[in-house]
Amino acid sequence: MKFLHLIWSNLKRKKLRTLLTLLSVLVAFVLYGYLSAIGEALSQGVNVAEADRLVVRHKVSLTQLLPGPYKDRIARIPGVAKVAHATWFGGIYQEPRNFFAQLPVEPAEYLALYPEFILPEEQKKAWLQTRTGAIVGKKTAEKFGWKIGDRIPIQATIWTQENGQRTWEFDLVGIYDATKKGIDTTTFFFRYDYFDEARAFAKGTVGWYIVRVADSNQAADVAKQIDNEFMNSPAETKAETEGAFVQGFAKQIGNVGAILLAILSAVFFTILLVAGNTMAQAVRERTEELGVLKALGFTNGQVLALVLIESCLLAGLGGVLGLGLAWVSIAQGDPTGGAFPMFYLPTKDVLAGLVLVVALGVIAGLFPALQAMRLRIADALRRM
Repeated sequence: MKFLHLIWSNLKRKKLRTLLTLLSVLVAFVLYGYLSAIGEALSQGVNVAEADRLVVRHKVSLTQLLPGPYKDRIARIPGVAKVAHATWFGGIYQEPRNFFAQLPVEPAEYLALYPEFILPEEQKKAWLQTRTGAIVGKKTAEKFGWKIGDRIPIQATIWTQENGQRTWEFDLVGIYDATKKGIDTTTFFFRYDYFDEARAFAKGTVGWYIVRVADSNQAADVAKQIDNEFMNSPAETKAETEGAFVQGFAKQIGNVGAILLAILSAVFFTILLVAGNTMAQAVRERTEELGVLKALGFTNGQVLALVLIESCLLAGLGGVLGLGLAWVSIAQGDPTGGAFPMFYLPTKDVLAGLVLVVALGVIAGLFPALQAMRLRIADALRRM
């Protein structure tokens, strides 16, 4: 790196051009960071889904409810270890933009199916003993400044109470965390028995069932048995693995992976042209100087390396700054205000971004570097 001062001097030769190229690369990698975070958020449920958990919903649509007695019938099917249920509540806290999931569940059964949720034992006992009790994920609690003992009002958009009231009030008795990164800690859970007794309609029904199978290798067979159990009934079911269930939501907006890949490909192709053009112009402007360097004894390999390092340094400065800015910005939380429960930049995507930085620098500088390497001293000095 003894020629670093020479490389840096070349970058400073056209300050405005260098700055604009640097900013272009920076913006590209900020966009890369955000698209990576969005892609991770949309696929996170699939990534952390357990292979031995099934979700059983109405065959027609998730919006169609299932009868409560299905629970006992599912539990009797061979291969089923545990069963619980959940229902979408769809309420609002204070104002519509405060979006987070709220689910009425049976506390003990539901927590037994989700060991990845960390809830202190005393808080779990309080939930079992408090009919209006609720627990919430750490992320949502921190967002709204909630603490245990607070009274939380939720404005219903679907489920009115028998007395006509739309405001449901819950006593916050627990705040749960997760055993690993990527687990959703935004959901608000409350007791199904309180919900079912107070709601004005559809009593005794649930949204969907969660089933743990004894052997994950038999999950497909168990799912088929469950569907056969309720075939030709007024409420037929569709049982699928938890991963397939979550993936169905992501697919509602299209092939997320293909969309993100297309956007990133277009962005990086454009940035490659910008960076490549910058390096090509820089080499053409320094033809005479490159000839002098060769006349002084610089080998073709050294000239090639100087141009490539200059290109990689330009891409590296912009790329690393862009990734750093994306990391800091994404750490502030979901910019949509709640559309993505889990929003963060995965380490694997940061490492992939660094590889892209190096690739951008090498590819953008390769052809100008080869041109400089092949430059003949006589041709260069003739231009002086």
